[in-house]
Amino acid sequence: MASETETGGVTGTQDKDYNLIWYVEACLSNALRLESYIQDAERAKDTEVVDLFRKAQADSRKGAELGKELLRARLGGG
Repeated sequence: MASETETGGVTGTQDKDYNLIWYVEACLSNALRLESYIQDAERAKDTEVVDLFRKAQADSRKGAELGKELLRARLGGG
């Protein structure tokens, strides 16, 4: 059951910042995993799946970049 209190004392990072860090990592991980899926679809010559996965990969990269920008601004990195 989720607590209503900040758990940053456990991680050393406020929840909102930790959540942004997690989001960026998840987006980057997804983009990396999709590269393997794209290669599989290319080997199978399935252009529809290649196109779908490339779009998903681009969205994941965009999400990561947006998250990194927000983190930089919030953590004082400019």
